[in-house]
Amino acid sequence: MPCYSIDGVIPVVHPKAYVHPTAVLIGDVILEEGVYIGPFASLRADFGRIHVQKNANVQDSCTIHGFGGSITLIEEYGHIGHGAILHGCKIGKNVLVGMNSVILDEAIIAENTIVGANSTVKAKAEIPANVLVLGSPARVVRELKEQEIQWKRYGTEEYIRLAERSIKTLVEVEPLPEDNDKRLTYQVFQSDHEIMQNLK
Repeated sequence: MPCYSIDGVIPVVHPKAYVHPTAVLIGDVILEEGVYIGPFASLRADFGRIHVQKNANVQDSCTIHGFGGSITLIEEYGHIGHGAILHGCKIGKNVLVGMNSVILDEAIIAENTIVGANSTVKAKAEIPANVLVLGSPARVVRELKEQEIQWKRYGTEEYIRLAERSIKTLVEVEPLPEDNDKRLTYQVFQSDHEIMQNLK
């Protein structure tokens, strides 16, 4: 993985965390057990610390940074969707940050909350637990149903398993010139919509 020291500060990656080879870690980064860091994610801790706790995930093309003296924290089971930007904020336990959302400095997102896609949480905002947050600037629109929190947990558990699968089996290969009936594939048995229906 591209992993860089700056000013003598070296990232820390637990042996059971997975970092994709195209992701970048710089400086005061701490990744705990079970963490998944996706392709093209940038965790640049050259001013403040970035700490990703156990079983959290940071997906493709996310950017994480912070001002000097800050700690950008993702607590256990945090789920940071594709393309999100976190800057000097705190993401509580079991929070989902939707795709392309932005969480700004000193914002605090309390546990089990979902920040919808393309939302912007303003600097120093304090978002309560167990709610759905949408918009730019983001606003609380309602409390979450227990089924929605379960759906979020299901998605994060998939990423915990993905970290394990990636550590064990992800390797760079040459592509096949054409499809054939011997090539392994994935079969999708249930869509997310079907899973949500089953939880109701």
